[in-house]
Amino acid sequence: MEKNKSIDGLSSRRSKKATNTNTKKTFPQKKPAKTTKSTKITVEEPTNKDVPTDKIIAEESSVKVSSKLAVDANEDFLKPTQVFDFDEKSGDLIAAKDIDKKKNKKEKKEKKQKKPMSKKRKIITWTALIIVFILIGGVIWFIIWGNDIIAKITGGQGNVLDLVKFIEPTYEPLKTDANGRTNILAFGTSGYNMEGDEGDGIHDGAQLTDSIMAISLDQETGDVAMLSLPRDLKASPTCTATGKINEVYWCNNMHGEDEAAGATALMTEVGDILGLDFQYYAHLNWGSLVQIVNILDGINITLDEDISDYYYTEAVFEAGVTYTINGEEALGLARARHGTTSGDFSRGASQQKILIGIKEKILEKDFSISDLLNLATTLGDNLRTNFSVDELKTFAHLASTLDFDSMRQVSLIEPERLVTTGNINGISYVLPSAGVGNYGDIQEYVARMFSSDPRIYEDYTILVLNATETSGLASAEETKLEEDGYYNIYIDDAPESEYEEGYTLYTLTNNAPGVQKLLSEKYNTTAKPLEDLPTNIPTDYDFILIINTSAE
Repeated sequence: MEKNKSIDGLSSRRSKKATNTNTKKTFPQKKPAKTTKSTKITVEEPTNKDVPTDKIIAEESSVKVSSKLAVDANEDFLKPTQVFDFDEKSGDLIAAKDIDKKKNKKEKKEKKQKKPMSKKRKIITWTALIIVFILIGGVIWFIIWGNDIIAKITGGQGNVLDLVKFIEPTYEPLKTDANGRTNILAFGTSGYNMEGDEGDGIHDGAQLTDSIMAISLDQETGDVAMLSLPRDLKASPTCTATGKINEVYWCNNMHGEDEAAGATALMTEVGDILGLDFQYYAHLNWGSLVQIVNILDGINITLDEDISDYYYTEAVFEAGVTYTINGEEALGLARARHGTTSGDFSRGASQQKILIGIKEKILEKDFSISDLLNLATTLGDNLRTNFSVDELKTFAHLASTLDFDSMRQVSLIEPERLVTTGNINGISYVLPSAGVGNYGDIQEYVARMFSSDPRIYEDYTILVLNATETSGLASAEETKLEEDGYYNIYIDDAPESEYEEGYTLYTLTNNAPGVQKLLSEKYNTTAKPLEDLPTNIPTDYDFILIINTSAE
């Protein structure tokens, strides 16, 4: 074999320097695409000079082949490749670079979250948490407090969540009697709370009803009437030998454990005396009167008679004068019966004036949150009713719209004296004028005064005058008026004079506004005052109707 002949017969392309046995041979490698890096393979030549030439040639050929393979392998290995990884959350294959981005993003987020909170931020955070806890605690307290108050006032017929209904524009109608009126028995006990405390102690009479009042209202017309009963009125036998009406509630609720039983018994007894069917009751004690009036910053009252009860209640007032009184003064007036015109009857009239004063002040006062909470707490501790929450809402709405100025204060001694005083077995009583146990006249009077029709409950007289030459017109008109429900009608011929054509109505009183309105509507005219009445016409009547037309 010739020297430097390759295995395949081609001439060797070795560099001359390759003959140096102690030098290193470097073969250039093919550059991979898109990279500036190069790979070199270094082969050390044998230093043994005794190695045969053929063996060296063979090794050189082997090196050439190996170098080519190495270059080709390197070329494939260095090509850019796309690496994928498995995303555990989505279950998809995601490029490694996307995973790296997510990891970097997550690491940045964690670093951001781990940033220590500043002192200012800590203060703001804790302040916000404290406010939230206070609000939550306030809501819980309000629910517990409100439920307790509502349960007390309504006898367990509602809770604080029912108050949401107070913002609704509709109202549940109150229960009514056969005449369409709602009758409420309002009574007060003399204790300063429901346990009977009075002053510094508890006295035996704290559960006696020193104030008993019947309130009747018409939800449609807004008519309201009130009547007070004297506490010494003779009633059915009670738990004592006395048998007065102010004992009925106490006898049926002697230990204060059954409010409903005591109130129901009193409603039944008063209903039998007056001939009324009561749908509701409201029990208030004297202590609440003091607190309510003081919360309202006093009330205004104007009495119809002089009161001089200085030695017992210190109540001294002049008739016709408007007074602003505080809670203690209101209580003294509500209890005053000495130094008055009619004793217990005067006291009942004063209590009605106080009730009107409270109602008027409630409507005009701007209540603060503190006032409302105090008022609610006072009522919760001192008021008991059988109204449901919805019915209380309706009653409150009616109270704000009713005309209490035109409210009728009905009396059992004026204009008719339906009761008198008497003595039975050494005990002083208020008795029916018709006789002991005879309440017929009282019931007939109450039925008339608690009517919704002013033609029935107002006291008036009507004079009908015929100013034409046609006879019988006044008599015919009297019949028509009676058929329409009017009473106390008188007829006559009008004196000779000049009269307006048609029907002319004159009013000589301010005590029958309801009848005046109805007559004006009936004859399509406006009532004229006394000053316009023609001469020679009698003035002993409340209304005078002059007919100067023959038209039917």
